[in-house]
Amino acid sequence: MTNTKGLRRGTRYMFSRKFRTHGQLPLSIYLKSYKVGDIVDIKGDGAVQKGMPHKAYHGKTGRIFNVTRRAVGVIVNKRVKGRILPKKINIRVEHIKQSRCREDFLNRVKSNDEMKRAAKATGEKVNTKRLPLAPRLERFVSTYQNQPTVVEQIPYEFIS
Repeated sequence: MTNTKGLRRGTRYMFSRKFRTHGQLPLSIYLKSYKVGDIVDIKGDGAVQKGMPHKAYHGKTGRIFNVTRRAVGVIVNKRVKGRILPKKINIRVEHIKQSRCREDFLNRVKSNDEMKRAAKATGEKVNTKRLPLAPRLERFVSTYQNQPTVVEQIPYEFIS
């Protein structure tokens, strides 16, 4: 048998709905508002075939450049041979969700601003850089009244 060459080949699990989430989509998906410049994650939903992205864009993150009634235009980077090309694709809102990729960054900016404000009030200098985790402090482990235990496998017993 030859290899299939269809548009949706190899998407048996990619576009399938998760366990106990089959059927009609919740209304909250349609009630979300998207603005130009928002960062969104693309995930094709098998329950809605209209406006579905190609499987190459499944799992990618892009930025919205156009908003219509039922769909949005998204700029996504796609690797084609040795190049990365920005592609403009139109996707219905059922197949996208707000990305959480900038959440940690925005939280860090907010906490840094609070630290700077507090330091300015007290007249101190504060370091807002991220530092790598330092190695643990040295310690001495005594074996007095602390006998080492030997860790080994439990022998397999066949119970019939």
